[in-house]
Amino acid sequence: MSSYDAVCFDLDKTICEPTQDPATLLERTFEGVDCDRFCTPSDLRAAVPSLPTVQTAREFYEHLFSEVAGRADADPTLAPSLAERYLEVQDPSAVRFRPGAAAALEHARERGQVALITNGGRPTQIQKLRALDIEDAFDVRVYTDPSAGIHPKPNAAPFERALGELEATPDAAIHVGDSLRADIAGANAMGIDSAWIDVGRDRAAEDEHVPTYELSSLERLESIL
Repeated sequence: MSSYDAVCFDLDKTICEPTQDPATLLERTFEGVDCDRFCTPSDLRAAVPSLPTVQTAREFYEHLFSEVAGRADADPTLAPSLAERYLEVQDPSAVRFRPGAAAALEHARERGQVALITNGGRPTQIQKLRALDIEDAFDVRVYTDPSAGIHPKPNAAPFERALGELEATPDAAIHVGDSLRADIAGANAMGIDSAWIDVGRDRAAEDEHVPTYELSSLERLESIL
């Protein structure tokens, strides 16, 4: 019997990861805007921890390309066009399970209620769930929806919505995610136990946001449920 009444999962970089080649995606983005490429996929990943919390994917990529442009002494006014083009060539349905994710999700489902709490809007995220055939794997799905007052993690709203619909209390729940700044900080503020999946991109915030558990992959989640 699990010690938790509810297990909440993040989606991107926790349950799934994209299968599109990052270099090709970036190349097509710059070709579509007709400007010289001033960054690499590694540059984009390195800039993510510096970005503010935003409401939409469009805002996220605008901030991302603006940040990278500044670091490369390139024109930051290209950011909106690059963000728009990136989203045009990106295929949300081109995803696969991260190592151990399918088994971890099934294990959690066998032991209690399961929720999805994702910093993405429903139209985009539902494509990923359908591609993985896990649309119906969650008792509750919470997407970012500022118009309904559901702001992105670490905001408390998505956690409150999930626990409220599950009729679970914070001390009987655990949240699993890859972002210290969003997943772990949000769970910590709510008094929810947290499991951080270290994907090698968020170490700068490690001292600031301490998870209850630190896992190298979801293959180890079974040991704490």
